Parts: sequence; C-alpha cells; structure tokens
Amino acid sequence: MAGTASGPEPDSAQVGDTVTLGRITGLYGVKGWVKIYSETSPRQNILKYRPWLLRLQDGWQTCEMEEGRLQGKGVVAKLVGIDDRDQAVGLLQVEIAVRRDQLPRSRPGEYYWIDLEGLQVETVGGADLGHIDHLFETGANDVMVVKGERERLIPFIRDQVVREVDLASRRMRVDWDPEF
Repeated sequence: MAGTASGPEPDSAQVGDTVTLGRITGLYGVKGWVKIYSETSPRQNILKYRPWLLRLQDGWQTCEMEEGRLQGKGVVAKLVGIDDRDQAVGLLQVEIAVRRDQLPRSRPGEYYWIDLEGLQVETVGGADLGHIDHLFETGANDVMVVKGERERLIPFIRDQVVREVDLASRRMRVDWDPEF
C-alpha cells in the first residue's frame, strides 16, 4: 500500500503480482502514525491485509503494521519501526500494495477492478470501443472509463450493460451504443 521498514524486498514474481490498495497521505500525531488513503471498500479493509508492501525509491519493502483504525472519515496506522513524526515524514505519498495472493478469491460474477483494467471492450454487435483504463465509484454503480478513439464512461451494470466478461481472453462485451 519506510527506510526502516522490515523484511526482504519481494522477488520479481511478487512485484508483478501486487495490487495497490492505497497510499500514505499524511502524518497523524507525533508518535509515527500516518494517515492512509484507502482504495478498499469499506476503507478500513486495508487494515486487514498484512504484510503491506511499500513502494520506496529503492523498490518494494515489506512492512508490518503495529496498529490501525478508522479515525474520523479516514484511516490511520502505526507501522513497525516508525516511532516518531520525523521517521513518518519519509513515507508521505508512498504507495501501499499487497501480493495478489493475499486477496480473497472473487466469487463467480464478481471481479476486482484490477482484473477489469486493460480488458478490450466491444459491443454485442462487435464494434471495438477500446480498453478499460480505470473504474470509479458513483453512488449508484461503478463506472468504467473506456479509452479508444475517444473516451467513454460506461456503467458497470451486470446483465443490462455488461453482457460478458472473459478474463482469459481479456475481453468484455457490452450492450452499448458505439455512438454514445
């Protein structure tokens, strides 16, 4: 998701199989606690994954969390070996990730966003719309940002819009007007 972070640097297979869960965005108090921007839902789920991998200037470092909790509308954490504000300042904007195999298996018909990113999107009629660049949440449903000859925002609504997801062939079929 730490010049004093503990543990070996992950090998290249692990680095390729990492999933970003958030980043360190601020300092909290004087005892080394940090504020976390979490991309998990709900946001405190980032605290369930251990160990974290921190992307430092010299590569990925494994880091253990001593403690973590919701604080107001955000998440704060205390990392092992980070005991004061001066040490924590070096972690600002550091990405937090985990190894892919730390994530629970998705159930049939459910997907992690990371699995959908990069899929080629085509209409049920065969028109190529581009690839999924990223997704974002709205209150009602998730939205895919599809980039091709132009950018399209397509709601991720199973059965109505998203008709087929084939992760093996990296393709998605949607019921969507290519002119829209």
